[in-house]
This record gives sequence, C-alpha cells and structure tokens, in this order.
Amino acid sequence: MRAMGATSERRFYRDADRALLGGVCAGLAGYLGFNLKMTRCLAFIAFLMAMPIAVIGYLAVVFLIPAASGRVYDRAAEREYLKREKKHKQDKARAASPPSAIADEVRQRCRSLDARLARLEKHVTSRRFQLEQEFRRL
Repeated sequence: MRAMGATSERRFYRDADRALLGGVCAGLAGYLGFNLKMTRCLAFIAFLMAMPIAVIGYLAVVFLIPAASGRVYDRAAEREYLKREKKHKQDKARAASPPSAIADEVRQRCRSLDARLARLEKHVTSRRFQLEQEFRRL
C-alpha cells in the first residue's frame, strides 16, 4: 500500500534535459525507471512496425504533456542553494567589514532588543494584562 501511494504522486513529464527530439522517450524512461537507450530502441522499433500510429502517438504526447527540466523537479533544492549562497556572501561581507561596522551592528541589535523589552514590560505591567489574567483564572 505504501508503494502505491509513492507511485501515484509521480507525474509524467517530457524530459527536456535528455531529449533528442521531443523528450518523450527520456521522460518515459525516467517515469518507468527504464534504461534510456532501450526505451529509444523500442520506440524506433514501434516507428518501424506501426509508423502512422506511432507518429500520431508521439506527436500527441509532445503537444499534450508538458516538458520539464531537472531544475523544475528540484525547486526546493534550488531555493536552499540560493539561501546558502546568500548567507555565504553575507558572512564574507561581515568578515571583510571593519570591526567598527560589526560593533555598529551589535549596537543596533541591542537597541532593538531594548525596545522590544520595554514594550513587553509596558504590556505586562498594564491594567489590561492584569484584567486578562484574572479572566483566565476564572
């Protein structure tokens, strides 16, 4: 039952990265887990045996099934790569920046934390907070 659920989530796409003509054989080989060369050989034999039907079927798949490259399949990995690249650039910039810039950044963070703490203290000491606490106790 688990294997059924895993296969039903896959979708058939034409493989634009490994395509010769339309990517149908490459997409079919990837979807079914076959060898790409064998899939192309079988498609060639199908073209020789039943030329009109094979050509119509191939063209129908080319026009009806969307093409996808490997980059489309792995958008999450691409986003992670871009995040790591951005973080790496920021780390490089911090390392190259003078100590005064780092000290300024630390001061800025301390100021923002102080402001947040002041807002929190104001909320906790307010009468509304005390009233809400008493309602919760009921």
